[in-house]
Amino acid sequence: MNTTTTTPSAEPLSEQLAYLKLPFMLEHHAPLAGEAAQAHWDHVAYLARLAAGEAALRRERSVQRRIHQARFPVIKTLEQFQWSWPKAINRLQVQNLFRLQFVADQHNVIILGTVGLGKTHLATALGYAACLKGHSVRFATAVEVINTLAAAQRGGRLKQGLDSYRKPALLILDELGYLPIDKTGADLLFQIISQRYEHGATVITSNRVYKHWAEIFNNDATLTSALLDRLLHHAETIVIEGQSYRMKDRIES
Repeated sequence: MNTTTTTPSAEPLSEQLAYLKLPFMLEHHAPLAGEAAQAHWDHVAYLARLAAGEAALRRERSVQRRIHQARFPVIKTLEQFQWSWPKAINRLQVQNLFRLQFVADQHNVIILGTVGLGKTHLATALGYAACLKGHSVRFATAVEVINTLAAAQRGGRLKQGLDSYRKPALLILDELGYLPIDKTGADLLFQIISQRYEHGATVITSNRVYKHWAEIFNNDATLTSALLDRLLHHAETIVIEGQSYRMKDRIES
């Protein structure tokens, strides 16, 4: 009996790879097959190269998706930080945070200092590093959060609004204390901090030291005390001292 061996055509394979949404394999299976023939790879080595490429592409797309969802105003990295400008900063303490153990531990980081010292830069860099390591991140200014939640509350969608800030592994609240917060805003921020307590990591930047935080929250000492109690239970404080880097040229002239 004669048996005939047929070679599957590439067209059905391409259709199947497209259907399975395997873009790297779809684009590279043919050229890699030629490379495999020349290099005498076996079928397992050929498949491993295709699978590795597909996995790498998915990881990169996942990182880019997390970065997009984080809503950073601009991408910053630790390598870009101007260590020489602040008058005082604990460099080793900051660098240790980029191990991101505080995210895994669901602890908090509060970065304190006057304007122009790089608080937002460091907070954004932490968020970016977290995205690269597979963590979900959300960045927002304190005022943006309050306005978004107030609108959600008026529209009967407060739970959904709170969830968008409660669920990320890392929440970055920038510029807390730069503008006054009324009672409604203070209550909304308290709900976020309370719901994230021991459930997610939070990074906060502020130009106010803790003893003045009651002034931020409508001089509500009770609410401020309750908020700080939850926020600082598992927290690390970074203090940056000096003059604004944005005023550098004027100061040095």
